[in-house]
Amino acid sequence: MNKALPTVRLRAMEPEDLELLYTIENDMSIWDVSATNVPYSHYVLHDYMAQVTGDIYTDKQVRLVIENDKGEVVGLVDLVNFDPKHNRAELGLIIQKPFRRQGYSEATMLKLHDYASKVLHLHQIYAVIAVENKPSLALYQKLGYNQSDELKDWLYDGKVYRSAVIVSKIF
Repeated sequence: MNKALPTVRLRAMEPEDLELLYTIENDMSIWDVSATNVPYSHYVLHDYMAQVTGDIYTDKQVRLVIENDKGEVVGLVDLVNFDPKHNRAELGLIIQKPFRRQGYSEATMLKLHDYASKVLHLHQIYAVIAVENKPSLALYQKLGYNQSDELKDWLYDGKVYRSAVIVSKIF
């Protein structure tokens, strides 16, 4: 029998989330799976938080904080590279280390699917996943994502190029 997934809540970023955003955006260990390659200052992130409207049509992205049923912040999830013509966006998800491997990724993605399809009316979401990230690929497959062909040398960590695949889900 499968273990029940944890309860998660997705909420808008608040000013008190600045330190969380600073910590995650400046975590060099995850830069190889993101577009980030420079550290962000508190000032830049504060300015970003002050300017973001929360409207995916205006910002071309939406970033949400993931909380568990105890009110603890377990991570961030975002939809970026929003394309209003084609109604699709790229999914980014980071779970903080103390909360990994506890079902939070799956619970968050299920909640995000509902939000993306029913509230934002997206037709498709996609993610770029390193081919060696077997746990993530297995989760995306479990949740009904289709996998594309391999993208050779797609991700670069500063030392090594790694291949990736695009996974996508159509609602």
